[in-house]
Amino acid sequence: MSGLDRFADRLAVPRRVRRGATLTLVFASVLVTGAATGSWSEAADGGRKAPPLPVRSDAVAPSGGGRTAERAAEAAAEAMADGTSAEKAAEEAVSRSGDRWGSVYSHGEYREFEQALDGAYTGVGLWARRGADGRIEVSRVQKDGPADRAGIREGDRLRSIDGRRVTGRPVTEVVSLLRGDRAGTPVRLGLERATRAWSETLRRARLSTDSVTVTKLSGGAVMIKVAAFTKGSGEAVRSAVREAPEGAGILLDLRGNSGGLVTEAVTASSALVDGGLVATYDVRGEQKALHAERGGDTERPVVALVDGGTMSAAELLTGALQDRGRAVVVGSRTFGKGSVQMPSRLPDGSVAELTVGHYRTPSGRAVDGRGITPDLEVEDGAAARAETVLTGLGPPS
Repeated sequence: MSGLDRFADRLAVPRRVRRGATLTLVFASVLVTGAATGSWSEAADGGRKAPPLPVRSDAVAPSGGGRTAERAAEAAAEAMADGTSAEKAAEEAVSRSGDRWGSVYSHGEYREFEQALDGAYTGVGLWARRGADGRIEVSRVQKDGPADRAGIREGDRLRSIDGRRVTGRPVTEVVSLLRGDRAGTPVRLGLERATRAWSETLRRARLSTDSVTVTKLSGGAVMIKVAAFTKGSGEAVRSAVREAPEGAGILLDLRGNSGGLVTEAVTASSALVDGGLVATYDVRGEQKALHAERGGDTERPVVALVDGGTMSAAELLTGALQDRGRAVVVGSRTFGKGSVQMPSRLPDGSVAELTVGHYRTPSGRAVDGRGITPDLEVEDGAAARAETVLTGLGPPS
C-alpha cells in the first residue's frame, strides 16, 4: 500500500481497546455490535475482546508523531540491547506520549492486519455467538464457503473444534481456533442440531469478506450496506449506485462501520457527487485535500444511516455527503474518530502506528472527539425512519 493507504485509519478505537479487541478491520460491526452481542466472525478475530472506552470531547491528540516514533524506536533498541521485550518498551513509550490512537503491533499482527484490509481472510466462513448458557451457536454462514458447502446452518451449535470443547469459551477464542494461516488446512468441528450430533472435517479457504452488500427495499429503493472500507469496497459502492434502477433512492447504511482505507471512502463518495472536495487533512502541519472523481450520480435521493459505531473513514464519507447537501443523515451521533495514523517500523520488526494529523469535513468541521450529528436523530427504529425519509425525498424531478 502507498500514500493514504499507508496511513489507512486502521481500527477506529483507542490503543488499549485495539490491543485487546481485534487486529483486523474486516467486519467493522465487530467493534460495536460484536462487543454488545457477543457475535463475532472469523474475519474479525483477534483473539481477545475488551469493552469500548469512552471518547472525551476534550481529548487532544498530539501532533508530534515523528518525535514519538523516534522515542519508540529508541526504547525498542535499548530493550533489545538489554534482552527485554522491545515491543513492550515501545508500547510504554507510545503510552507516555498521550497519543490515544497510537498502537504497537508485532510483525505478525501487523501483517495480519494489512491482509485483513485487503478484504479477505482464511477460514471456513462461520460467524459465532455465545448464548446465556455458554453454548456456542452459529449465527451466520458465508455463502459458498466451506461451512456452507458442508451443510452447516445458522442456529447449529458448535461443541468442539479439533477435539477441544468450546462451550463456555470466549467467542473470540472460538473464532481463533476456526482460523488458520494457510488455505487447505483441515479443521474438525463437533456440531449439534436439535437431537442430532455429528462431526465434520472442513478445509479452510481464502474467503472474501463481502464488506458491501446490496438489498432492494420494498418501495423500490436500494440499500447499500458498507460494513468496512476494505480494498475494493469503494468501487463496489460505485457499481451498486450505477446498477440501481433509474430514479431509485439510495439508503447508504454505514452503521457499525468503524472505518478502513481512506482512499476507499473517497472512491465511495465519487458514486454520489460530481467531483469536488471530500475532506481536508493535516499531516505534521502540512495541509492536504481529498477530492472525489467527476461523474458521480447527483440526481438520486440519498439517505445515510449512521450510529455510534460509525467511525473514521465512514465519518469522513458521512460528513462529505452532509456538508455538500447530497444526503440526509439519519440515526445517532457518530463515534468521533477523525485522526490520521502512519506506521513506523521499529528495530525488532514490530510496527508503531502513531497519530500524525486530523481531517475535517468540506465545511471545516472537526470530527475527532465530536462525531457527526445526524440531520434527524433517531435511536430506535432508525432504519425504518430512514426508509420513510427516503420515500419522502421522492424521485428526482
